[in-house]
Amino acid sequence: MLVALTREVSPAIARCELTHLTRTPIDVAVARRQHAEYERCLSALGCVVTRIDAGDEMPDSVFIEDTAVVLEEMALVTRPGAVSRRAEVSAVAEMLRMYRRVTSIEPPGTMDGGDVLVVNRRVFVGLSTRTNAAGAEQLSRIAMPFGYAVETITVRECLHLKSAVTAIGDDAVLLDPRWVDAERFAAFEVVEIDPAEPGAANALRVGETLVFPPAFPRTRARLEGRGYTVCGVDVSELAKAEGAVTCCSLVFRA
Repeated sequence: MLVALTREVSPAIARCELTHLTRTPIDVAVARRQHAEYERCLSALGCVVTRIDAGDEMPDSVFIEDTAVVLEEMALVTRPGAVSRRAEVSAVAEMLRMYRRVTSIEPPGTMDGGDVLVVNRRVFVGLSTRTNAAGAEQLSRIAMPFGYAVETITVRECLHLKSAVTAIGDDAVLLDPRWVDAERFAAFEVVEIDPAEPGAANALRVGETLVFPPAFPRTRARLEGRGYTVCGVDVSELAKAEGAVTCCSLVFRA
């Protein structure tokens, strides 16, 4: 059974953390409609969707991916790089204990789940403004005994590693070569985004389908031209808070 943990859109989302975008008005009602459509897509793809509540004190909480890394063998609760987001992790940890043994990143480590990319048994950890070397080293110590090869990679000019590269198959990635070193992924099939569509490297793989925003039609055409099945879900309002399709869920096998 596939589980998708999500978290509701906070009424305070307009106070979200921003690193690379200029703050613009966010329509909470539209963001909630888009989020609900996103959840319906996950459900249609076979996920059992469980939504966690959020409140005014958690503007970024809809981006649940940043609070945990879920492997087959265990779950790691993160310590987000933005101090304002650290209160988000406790409710996620409580939910994950229903499915996995749970451990956590400890100070001085910081880590956002959006900086952790798992492709088969390789784990790439993006060093960014939100994830530091101490956090990456802790993940390495925890995951390597289970047979994962963990390595760090520098992220440039974007928020998270998954802004620059995401897994679209067991041995395939969607990648923006301007934001991450493409040579680090030479062992995989690489689909590069259309250069006219910055931000298009974030796709969520659910089974054999890619959840992907309609904002990037040229990159979608590249994916479909390679034989990938794409389900379009508009997250344009959430994107104003530096969110994307992977950010809004934790998808794993129960």
